[in-house]
Amino acid sequence: MQPEATAPQPIEANATTWAAAILVGLEGIAVAALAGWMMPSLIAGDTTDLGTAWALILMTVIAAVALFAFAIAILRDHGWGRSGAIVAQLLILAVALGAATGAYAHPLVALALAVPAVITLILVIAAARAAGRRDAQPADS
Repeated sequence: MQPEATAPQPIEANATTWAAAILVGLEGIAVAALAGWMMPSLIAGDTTDLGTAWALILMTVIAAVALFAFAIAILRDHGWGRSGAIVAQLLILAVALGAATGAYAHPLVALALAVPAVITLILVIAAARAAGRRDAQPADS
């Protein structure tokens, strides 16, 4: 005898959760576009080491897929999606710090990376807090 299939539960996400998921998804689109932007250099032969170039593109594609997965998980109220998104925002902030300092500093690039990452980080943390409050409420009998 097979167990009865249950219908998927509707997503009950608040506005903060939706906003966090949308921003993480947009970051996924941006990272995927970055991978696409690197392809012409690879095809044109502008790379010093072909293996390193392929590895960088592969890692960038993996990062884009991970960000898409985090966005979907945030909408479905999975904690791992929020955790992964927080780590991704911290990594983006580390890249922004690197872009702001050093011999080849580009403060505007750093700002363009940091501002969306901070906004997304705040929204993801707010979504996590909302999920924690929701989980702490007693279930109606």
